[in-house]
Amino acid sequence: MKSLLEQRLQLHVEKLASEIGERNVWRPKALYAAADYIRASWSQFGYEVHAQGYDAGGVWSENLEIEIGGSTRANEIVLAGAHYDTVKGSPGADDNASGVAALIEIARLFSDIKPERTLRLVAFVNEESPFFYFGEMGSKIYAHAARERDDDIRLMLSLEMLGCYSEEPGSQSYPPFMRWFYPDRGNFIGFVSNLKSRHALKQFAAAFAASSDFPFETLASPAIVPGVSWSDQLSFWRQGYQAVMVTDTAFYRYPHYHRASDAPWELNYTEMARVVEGLAGALTVLIKAQ
Repeated sequence: MKSLLEQRLQLHVEKLASEIGERNVWRPKALYAAADYIRASWSQFGYEVHAQGYDAGGVWSENLEIEIGGSTRANEIVLAGAHYDTVKGSPGADDNASGVAALIEIARLFSDIKPERTLRLVAFVNEESPFFYFGEMGSKIYAHAARERDDDIRLMLSLEMLGCYSEEPGSQSYPPFMRWFYPDRGNFIGFVSNLKSRHALKQFAAAFAASSDFPFETLASPAIVPGVSWSDQLSFWRQGYQAVMVTDTAFYRYPHYHRASDAPWELNYTEMARVVEGLAGALTVLIKAQ
């Protein structure tokens, strides 16, 4: 029997990837429907949802944010985010309805907590092409505004594809030369940072290990390595913040990456639920004063 968390994660992914489907500036009604679903889900848990809107190629786009204010160290912020748009032509179950589903469920699990540090959860718009890297990514707009406000973001977590796991030998691939140092089975979750964020990576990995027995691998690497910078953590690195990507390694494991076949039934919700529980546990550790 599936746990409540498994059921809820699957419900969110099916809503976003099956009912709403492809969601981007070429399909603005679907993009708005996804934003409305996230907003309604968070509001249902009692949160006040704030929107940061901007024009992207003639389409009004919104980052959505909720915040649980800290008590003794409220100015210190831990932020977790996930993008809710998809690449053109894909319903985006793993990329990135899985990350958004995790973000929604973390909000539910934390609805009654009173942290010492402030916790922010942000759903980013426009991570995918044509905005990625050099365009007006939602996370770029957000991180720039955060730096302008001088927000003290101690750690940003980018939840980027959390649903694919396999015990099959050879199910995991890597950039050149890395395969000698990591498992050949895609049964783990990856924590990835640039070199400047390696301290935050180590801190987060320790918090996750204290909260979960789910297998994980870490990588602190130059951002030039293919895949390392390919999500919203890049926007925060550019603003000088410490940021870590949490990922099932995307195209290094998932055969449906950026394809029309990236559908809800391709995901492993049992393992995904274990990862989300571990993330919630790690965040609980990080928002305590240390």
